Amino acid sequence: MNLKDSYTSCEKVIAMHSKSFYKAFSLLPKEKRKAVWAVYAFCRTVDDIVDEGKNSTEELAQFKQDFQRFLTGIYDDENPMWVALADVFDNYEMDIEAFSGLITGQEMDLTINRYRTMEELLNYSYYVASTVGLMLLPILAPGKTAILKEGAISLGYAMQITNILRDIGEDLEMGRIYLPEEIMEKYELHEDELRAGIVSPQFIAVWEDLADKAECHYKKAFETIHEYPLSSRVPVKGAALVYREILVTIRSKEYNVFREKHFVPDESKQAILACL
Repeated sequence: MNLKDSYTSCEKVIAMHSKSFYKAFSLLPKEKRKAVWAVYAFCRTVDDIVDEGKNSTEELAQFKQDFQRFLTGIYDDENPMWVALADVFDNYEMDIEAFSGLITGQEMDLTINRYRTMEELLNYSYYVASTVGLMLLPILAPGKTAILKEGAISLGYAMQITNILRDIGEDLEMGRIYLPEEIMEKYELHEDELRAGIVSPQFIAVWEDLADKAECHYKKAFETIHEYPLSSRVPVKGAALVYREILVTIRSKEYNVFREKHFVPDESKQAILACL
């Protein structure tokens, strides 16, 4: 597969699966934009193996081997993701450890479905979300990865906590509870209430506790946002603000996360991006 078609294929993946990210990062210059599409395709592939694979453990182990071979220059040149990603690795100083870390995070989802403490949840969030920010930094802000690293990690925490608060019902169906046990105990939210999908005062208290932690990490991420080159600053800040708006949307829907997956309306996204 030729390079142009490979990038086009990666763009279709992000356009289909993440309209918020696609809209925000479409503001990037062309070459950076294409590189982000390729990284997203890698992330999506790993995620789909875990959530939709017929034999996720074996498939993820195979993908891990494929990535190690890719790093030596050996890959399936008919697979658009590998073709595009090879071009990205040729043009940017990519963080290999971050890519491997994402795979580690997905491995955690195969063996862990409960977290006892907030510290444990943040560790998980680092591997499945903060690593994505670290993958993108060499593309978005070449030469500034050191000064932006902590902010990227915090943004990963914030976005992953937002995901967790949005996807509670969906995760329950897959046998996963990401709300830390210590926070549920603090507000006396029992697991049977959670599984029953009851939006009780106790549930709202747990939800808001985690939302507050997400807000703190969004705030920390914004502290260094000015360090990004202007061409990247607007898309990164836009993506973060749009994602943070998910929390506002859920509140407006009275915390009904058990039977509905909430998205930020297009008009709200446009209003956010128009103000940047």
